[in-house]
Amino acid sequence: MKIVIVGTAFPLRGGIAHYNGILATRLAKRHTVETITFLRQYPAFLFPGKTQEESGNASEEMRLSPAPQLIDSINPFNWLSVAKRIAAMKPDLLIFKYWLPFFGPCFGTIAKFVKKRTPAKALFICDNVIPHERRPGDIAFTKYAFRQADCFIVQSDSVERDLLKLVPGAKYKKIAHPVYENFGQAIPQAEARETLGIRSKNVILFFGYIRKYKGLAVLLEAFRNLLQDEAQRDTLLLVVGEFYDDEQKYRSLAKELKINSSVHFVSNYVPNDQVGAYFSASDLVVLPYLSATQSGIAQIAYNFNKPVIATNVGGLAEVILDNKTGFIVSPDNPQALADAIARYYRESRQAEFSANDAIEKKKYSWDTMIEAIEELAK
Repeated sequence: MKIVIVGTAFPLRGGIAHYNGILATRLAKRHTVETITFLRQYPAFLFPGKTQEESGNASEEMRLSPAPQLIDSINPFNWLSVAKRIAAMKPDLLIFKYWLPFFGPCFGTIAKFVKKRTPAKALFICDNVIPHERRPGDIAFTKYAFRQADCFIVQSDSVERDLLKLVPGAKYKKIAHPVYENFGQAIPQAEARETLGIRSKNVILFFGYIRKYKGLAVLLEAFRNLLQDEAQRDTLLLVVGEFYDDEQKYRSLAKELKINSSVHFVSNYVPNDQVGAYFSASDLVVLPYLSATQSGIAQIAYNFNKPVIATNVGGLAEVILDNKTGFIVSPDNPQALADAIARYYRESRQAEFSANDAIEKKKYSWDTMIEAIEELAK
């Protein structure tokens, strides 16, 4: 097949770009693949981060060259010119990674134009159908885009339910989010801690863009409760990721809770080649989300065989197996979260959970994703 992936890709940054890069690399082993990405992904006033471009190089594992930056997300005339360029490629399949209704009009228009001029099918891989943070127009924009879809891939039960509410009778497959493999392999924990200058006995990691729905405030309260246990006082909480929420609010909360000396904020986007050090240095990853569909952070943790403590929201409990690869706790419950972390250390579960991770992650294969795409495109 001739496949065109439309969406975020290197040199743009973030989990969607990583996903599309690995997907393109895997598909290219069996098909002809082109990727087209954004010239302007978000208007500056809508983008809460510091930069939209990757600060390092694409990972060696992905073997990427930068995708052509052509799409202006807010210019309908541009959508048509991009669609003409794609149509001239005569694709058999268009793939859109869908996570935010803001892109619905852009993606829908490109798909509509290309399908009128070619026999191409349109496949939407849905991270979300209904977003975490709702805005006016979300449903209308998503319906517009999905009217052009021939088929879908969803990656959790909650997204499956949302899709079928919006598109009853949709042609789709549910495939688990594959493991992110573009951050390399784990390094010895002692070496990683030495690299990062960490001296604490225990290290907990919160990783990724920081938004309200991800529950960092709950984790900070839980960490205060955890440190009241004398056995857990030599514990460091690493908060690593760019703030898409008010950073000072969280720093002030840490001071108010009198835990700031045990919390280390790394409030920048972490380049691909540095991600492994933070995961390798940690004992476990915590996902205290207030809402979710799935989380790519869990798939990064699997890549490094790191146990995860997560809340029972969205599809997290489908990925993190309670008492096997981590613990699942109720959301917005600092004490339950603190108790789970304390139990993890008290019972010395790291070796057991890490071994289970190494087994469990085998089912999160990119081969399964590629096979599903090929079957849907028939």
